[in-house]
Amino acid sequence: ALRALCLAGLGAAIGGGAADQCSWRGSGLSQEAGSVEQLSLHCAEGSLEWLYPTGALRLRLAPRLPPTSAAVKGGSPPHVTACIKPTGTFRGAQLYLEREGVLELLLPEAPRPRARCFSWLPQEKVALFLQATPHPDISRRIAAFRYELRGDWLARPALPAASLGTEGACRPCNDTEILMAICTSDFVIRGSIRSVSNDVELQESIIGVSATRIHRQKFPLFQAGGRPGRPVGSIRTPLRCGVKPGPGTFLFTGWLHFGEAWLSCAPRYRDFQRIYEGAQRMRQNPCEFPVD
Repeated sequence: ALRALCLAGLGAAIGGGAADQCSWRGSGLSQEAGSVEQLSLHCAEGSLEWLYPTGALRLRLAPRLPPTSAAVKGGSPPHVTACIKPTGTFRGAQLYLEREGVLELLLPEAPRPRARCFSWLPQEKVALFLQATPHPDISRRIAAFRYELRGDWLARPALPAASLGTEGACRPCNDTEILMAICTSDFVIRGSIRSVSNDVELQESIIGVSATRIHRQKFPLFQAGGRPGRPVGSIRTPLRCGVKPGPGTFLFTGWLHFGEAWLSCAPRYRDFQRIYEGAQRMRQNPCEFPVD
């Protein structure tokens, strides 16, 4: 019945929502019973808020992405990765991934506020299908989530979602991945581990970091608050990676994920120096980086 509703509603577009290129907000009260509203968003990140869900929404995510390194160098076709994070009050609907006409449940009703991620090739037909669940009283139900999209994550992502296929996220980065991470990551921080705490419910470890040098950060993730002149911040990684506090100086790299820092590669700084200087002698370093 769900598949029939999805396919039958492909041509039905019902008004009643406000959208820009990135986000959409609307109410199911304006939809006809059994209708499917067609939506399309064109940003790398944004949000959707569906008040009083009835019927269904079909959302196509079509970000304008720059070419990835793999595409530029003629490597394997680049994937697009999307992550969906429900609000803590997500109610009244279930979210499905529609891939080539096949539906897969991403978020049940009242899910834990964890991100779910998935990838696809540009030529694949992919959409999100939000199906209202029947309730006698819909007045207190709002289905809302945030989304992020980008091209290949370039360095291996360590995101909290088995659906992304992160079985290799816990292994140490190889030399090539480390060199690429310093060039492409959202943050590159030299520093030491202050603490490690574990969130069992979210299956995340939070690494407290004291920075000795901020090489790059897209947003002020690390700010003054530790010892004089030492910015501090936190970086997340999957709990199953078993991160432990340890001495020494590391080079932390990674990605922003819904406003939080997620770890990609974290070599000891002396090992990074050796790798970078070796690549520099061979003229194989992908970008310039200050080493001292």
